[in-house]
Amino acid sequence: MQAAVLTQHGGPEALTVVNDLPMPEPGPGEVRLRMRAAALNRLDLVVRGGWPGLTLDFPHVIAADGAGEVDRCGPGVAGLQPGMRVCINPGVVADDDPAQRSGLENQGRLKILGEQLPGTAAAYAIVPARNLLALPDHVSFEVAAAAGLVFVTAWHSLMTRGALQAGETVLIVGAGGGVNTSSIQLAKLAGAQVLVVGSTAERCQLALDLGADQVINRNDTPDWSREVWQLTDRRGVDVVVDNVGVATLVDSLRAARHGGRILVVGNTSGFRVTLDLPLLFIKHLSIIGSTMGPHRDYCKVMDLVFSGALRPHVGAELPLAEAREAMRLLEDYVVPGKIVLQM
Repeated sequence: MQAAVLTQHGGPEALTVVNDLPMPEPGPGEVRLRMRAAALNRLDLVVRGGWPGLTLDFPHVIAADGAGEVDRCGPGVAGLQPGMRVCINPGVVADDDPAQRSGLENQGRLKILGEQLPGTAAAYAIVPARNLLALPDHVSFEVAAAAGLVFVTAWHSLMTRGALQAGETVLIVGAGGGVNTSSIQLAKLAGAQVLVVGSTAERCQLALDLGADQVINRNDTPDWSREVWQLTDRRGVDVVVDNVGVATLVDSLRAARHGGRILVVGNTSGFRVTLDLPLLFIKHLSIIGSTMGPHRDYCKVMDLVFSGALRPHVGAELPLAEAREAMRLLEDYVVPGKIVLQM
């Protein structure tokens, strides 16, 4: 079958599209899907590069997000039939993990499709049945695939972990990435006032189109934390969404009000930061980490996607055969929002 795979860790040369990958077979509790769409995340670039402790069986199928049709059910699967349209929660936890009983599966021994497990950028993919959600006929496979990882991540960070309330102010650092474009919509839906720091005029306009109340172009205003301070009458914001990390975290701490919360689900500018501890404790700040989200959060946020209250921003759609070009667009920040591969 056709699939976009890594043959090694490295740069663009590590990714290729093959046509002879063996057809996977579903085991107990698993479903084989005929994939119709898969979506890329910056996670795919990190997996391509590799890190100590990540051991993959090459060739390794990329991509966490996807949607398609049930093709075959493994033993013990009930409630799913061949031909059903479904979308995928990409976070997988083992059956025997205690987190399965807590309702916070993402705090257990979490594995992600396309990361530790074979991904969705293939003609067929194997997924645990419990990770599937029925997809209404009026929602396209592309929209469902683009929504998965970024919306469940944004929902769990903002709503579950961050406890965002109506009337609060939210600063989102970055205007073009999938989690940030999702966070803008979620924060507005929750009744918050949303400020966004963007890197270009185009991305700032996208943030406004998605509902942001105010935008700051960091190229025009490098000292954006001071600008946030002025825009909030020298109070600061209640919540900062900062998934950049090294390059922006100090400014995010400065932009938050006393008692504010800093929400972190990623680190696109590096792994290690140096914190100004007096700034942290004198302002009574909370730094809240979050990864993915449990299945109940996935279902909640996808219902909002199905209703049209939320919609992922799809920046580009390419056929599976052009997966390497899709990764280039992702790596070079050529298009804002999500990049979708069509089968």
